[in-house]
Amino acid sequence: MATAVRGRVNRLLRQLLTHSLLLSATPAPSCWSCPHGAKRCLLSEDIVRLQQYRQNKMEFGKRIYGRKDPYFKSIEEKLENNIQILRDELKLLLHLCETPDDVELVKKVVYRYHAENRNVNSGRYKFGPLFMRLCYELDLEASAVELIKDQTLHGFFSDSASFNILMDMLFIKGHYERALEVLLEMRKQGVKFNKNTCTLAYAICYKLNSPETFKICTTLLEELQFVGDRLPKKACYFAVAFALVQNDVAKARFFYSHIMNHESRVCTNLNILIQAQSGELEDLINTLETATTVGASEYVKKPKFSNQVLTQIGEKLRKNHALHARFESLYDRLHLLGQVTFLTLDDLLSPTKKQLLSQNQAHQQTCKMLQSALFTEYFQVWLQIMLHTFK
Repeated sequence: MATAVRGRVNRLLRQLLTHSLLLSATPAPSCWSCPHGAKRCLLSEDIVRLQQYRQNKMEFGKRIYGRKDPYFKSIEEKLENNIQILRDELKLLLHLCETPDDVELVKKVVYRYHAENRNVNSGRYKFGPLFMRLCYELDLEASAVELIKDQTLHGFFSDSASFNILMDMLFIKGHYERALEVLLEMRKQGVKFNKNTCTLAYAICYKLNSPETFKICTTLLEELQFVGDRLPKKACYFAVAFALVQNDVAKARFFYSHIMNHESRVCTNLNILIQAQSGELEDLINTLETATTVGASEYVKKPKFSNQVLTQIGEKLRKNHALHARFESLYDRLHLLGQVTFLTLDDLLSPTKKQLLSQNQAHQQTCKMLQSALFTEYFQVWLQIMLHTFK
């Protein structure tokens, strides 16, 4: 008896330690006061690194406090007198810019610097991402597109990060056609696509929603498979949604099969959309019924469905009176159980930073509740051991 109880205590302690680590590993919410705080995001902060850029700007600003105008004037004189621009001078200039007029000077310096250093490859500092962060900060996507497509600067933006940051900037502003232009320019310049590029590519193509962009998605997948790479999870989400919009259920299933873990909220909604569009209505109803009986514990993650998706499915079931009646009952039950969200499918595919913060806070709260429950259970088991020992 005592051995079994002690085993249970050890098991509880392992669970407690695990959940404590999960709670401590949850990233702290960052500042949402930035201009893009309510915009949809595809790239995380550790890729865009806008907050770090702002901190660096403050540091550089303190270092040269009160001497910005003379510094800018010295750079202008260097341009006029054809004097070489040094790496640290351009780096400082990129951190001191505060207005579109400042950026006009930076553009001139970038052209000069690249012309002087285009053949220097060893250990060269990558200014491309830094320039893109500057444009991101000042909402100057037009300047960013202009320079990245200029063949005179070929090689200056030789890294995937520059293109990815620009495409993310264009995506959150709804400039999908221009974002596609940047993607094609990236291919044209021979810059290697990475996982973030793939996610951006599928998101942009999904938003444009045309047979041509659907073909781009298919081709990109074929290329990834040819070199033995997998399609990133987020890219798969967009690919499935895009295939469904294009009424290609077979391709939607194909893309869905590339997702390793189907437990996410996005997968939950994509799955029932696939079932509805493929005519598997009985399976669809069974999926919803199973979702309402997942378990009574408040700590068990329950499937959550988009109200928009459920409404769309309800329309498809309207002609089948028996199934529609069951669906209506399940729809009401899901609402009562709190398993319906008013986020749309697009919200789930590309959430705003505010929505990500809300999800993070909910995760933290659940971890705290679970930690408290485990402590309580541990104390109860420990009490049993003590009572058994002193009998």
